[in-house]
Amino acid sequence: MTVRPDILRLRREVCDLHADLVRWGLVTWTSGNISARVPGTDLMVIKPSGVGYDDLTPESMVVTDLAGGVVEGAHSPSSDTAAHAYVYREMPHVGGVVHTHSPYATAWAARGEPIPCAITAMADEFGADIPVGPFALIGGDDIGRGIVATLTGHRSPAVLMRAHGVFTIGGTARAAVKAAVMCEDVARTVHLARVHGPVEPLPAEHIDALYDRYQNVYGQRAADREKEGTDS
Repeated sequence: MTVRPDILRLRREVCDLHADLVRWGLVTWTSGNISARVPGTDLMVIKPSGVGYDDLTPESMVVTDLAGGVVEGAHSPSSDTAAHAYVYREMPHVGGVVHTHSPYATAWAARGEPIPCAITAMADEFGADIPVGPFALIGGDDIGRGIVATLTGHRSPAVLMRAHGVFTIGGTARAAVKAAVMCEDVARTVHLARVHGPVEPLPAEHIDALYDRYQNVYGQRAADREKEGTDS
């Protein structure tokens, strides 16, 4: 199997990234899950269902096809497998999907209320309000359909699925984890601000400028482009 090195790498990576969900307080007990697309294939690697975070190993990660069928692994895959698979089928640019029930962001989901883009960190990462997706039952691809319908054409890599929790997407599983961490952080900050009174969203032109700077200039991106010989 020519994709064997990628599968082995992603099993380790997806396993290790689950520790970040615990470290950042985004999950409890066995809730939550991470998946990663296997590049160049119709396969993904995902957390097994109902296995505690301390018991996860690279070998316990499950490989499925993008219809949710198990290809490799001794465990049943996450109950959200069909949702992850639908996202990968419909959004070819997505390489990682994360689901959490992080408390502050899930509180916004319980209210069915978008998180307003009211702070610069939110403009940087999300470029807009964090939207609310429709309520959907767990187990089928209805959640995936809601994720895709809500995030298509939207800057935000995070969606608050109504009365459920947070789903995030990214070019890699690590990027999707970062989006989940940042989603909880801004959900908490904006909630705390609203305790003291109304919160005003940032003007659209400021959101655009902040998002462009963070996505295209911040960190080592400019240096990386110079190394690649581009000036975009």
